[in-house]
Amino acid sequence: MSSRPCAFAGMTVFGTPFAALPWVGLRRHLRPMDLLAAMPPVARAVFVLSLVAAAGLALGQVKVRGVGLGIGGVMFAGIAGGHVAHRAGLDLSPETMDFVRDFGLILFVYTIGIQVGPGFFAALRRTGLALNALALLMVGLSVAVAALLHLTLDLPLAAMLGVFSGAVTNAPALAAAQTVLREVGAPAAQLAIPGLAFAVTYPFGIAGNLLAMGLIRGVFRIDPAAEAAAFEARRQAEARALETLDVVVRNESLVGERLGGLTLLPSLHVVASRLLRDGRLSVPTGETELRHGDVLHLVGPGPSLRQARMLFGGEAAVGLTTTKGSDVKWERLVVTANGVLGASIAELNLTDTIGVVISRVNRAGIELAPAAALKLQFGDILTVIGRPEDLHAAAARLGNSERRLQTAEMVPVFIGFALGAVVGSLPLFLPGMPAPLRLGMAGGPLVVAILLARLGNLGPLVWFMPPAANLALRELGIVLFLAVLGLGSGGRFVETLAGGSGLPWMLYGVLVTMVPLVVTGLVARAVLGLDLLTICGVLAGSQTNPPGLAYANALGVSQAPALAYATVYPLAMCLRILAPQILVLMLW
Repeated sequence: MSSRPCAFAGMTVFGTPFAALPWVGLRRHLRPMDLLAAMPPVARAVFVLSLVAAAGLALGQVKVRGVGLGIGGVMFAGIAGGHVAHRAGLDLSPETMDFVRDFGLILFVYTIGIQVGPGFFAALRRTGLALNALALLMVGLSVAVAALLHLTLDLPLAAMLGVFSGAVTNAPALAAAQTVLREVGAPAAQLAIPGLAFAVTYPFGIAGNLLAMGLIRGVFRIDPAAEAAAFEARRQAEARALETLDVVVRNESLVGERLGGLTLLPSLHVVASRLLRDGRLSVPTGETELRHGDVLHLVGPGPSLRQARMLFGGEAAVGLTTTKGSDVKWERLVVTANGVLGASIAELNLTDTIGVVISRVNRAGIELAPAAALKLQFGDILTVIGRPEDLHAAAARLGNSERRLQTAEMVPVFIGFALGAVVGSLPLFLPGMPAPLRLGMAGGPLVVAILLARLGNLGPLVWFMPPAANLALRELGIVLFLAVLGLGSGGRFVETLAGGSGLPWMLYGVLVTMVPLVVTGLVARAVLGLDLLTICGVLAGSQTNPPGLAYANALGVSQAPALAYATVYPLAMCLRILAPQILVLMLW
């Protein structure tokens, strides 16, 4: 170090010699770690967590051949930060870190539940049943492989839980594992082991998903582009759940009858949205009396429209697909007013009270028939037909507020957190279990959020969350959770790898990753005959692996992977969170 005198040695600042200023002494005698150690505990935790989060997110954006660590980069940045802090003897408040970890987890799983809740139960029906059966098979196989490794190879239970969570790239499963280990009284030394095993198995958990997809493609010699085209052709053929048909009144028994008196139409979920009479287009109401030659524009499911055509007497030669040149218009209005939430379309009765007709209802991307008993939820998009002044009145009644769609209601969010904490703490006594099962902070908020999102609203409390707000809270939650997890594991990570435990854990992780993926993929193709892109979506969704979905999307221009991923993701996430708890209670 140079002994050259400071250039400012002879200077004074407000009468104080420069060399005597306090920050000069700090600069000479304090190292960065000393500065950190001198900070208040909460400030120190915030500083370290922020640096880890920023570095981890940047690391996750680095991609090799289109594949990167994604949000998992935060975990590895935390491990590096934890290792440095351990070597420097820097302590982080355990109470503060525990709170940040659990609160981050609550944010993450609650927002996932709010997002998937509206379509969760629908995904368990119809075509989604087969895909969710595959997800159940895949989760069950991964649990079986992990349990078999524990029982046959003397793999410690805490390590097995970390291997299981990392091999399926599911951080909430790791949180559930650590929670249940604490509840059964595991020693403090064991609580860090799942995080270490998670860290060494996580990278291949991502890569293994991609390898399994490539293996299925190679074994069956599949052309992804051809299958994508075939899927989109089938989807377009079935795309419109609601169809339109113009019918003409030729059935003499209907002449003079009120349109509202035709009970067959509501039972078929068919709506008459426009009426052409004497060359004039108007909106029919329940009081409209039918005349011979009236042309009605009907909206409803295809089979129902064919029955309605037989009722009225035939299909019209003229089409009413446009309102151009008439005083009848159509608009899409969004339900945002508290006063109509939970009200059925029949109770709302816009046709008689305002003079407009609801022809379609779009909910979370799904088109629904405007049945009389259908209850409105926040964010429903209604296609409404009527005169301009009536449409304006209908918009005022429904809300149609863009501001409310973009504003997160925070009171329902915190009520949801509170209910999630209560549900997660309730003991569930199951036959054959040596101890009660608890959903914990990973499962309780998730289950509550799914149910609340399905409910839609409770009086003025609206559980809808704008997508941008949902994504921001979810990313914040998982970043906080993984950062704390990495910092807690970093002190022993190098020691674990050098001591010989890391390599066996990696090999076990390969088995937990690959066996379920390959078996599920073979069953999906050979037994169920699913197309490759749908299979890839199922594999990525069952492993809750976004990089896998990105890889599948790159195989062909099709929505098949995303649709399959969204179908199985909710059930797979719930099962992944519950699986570690069941394993501990059965094997502890």
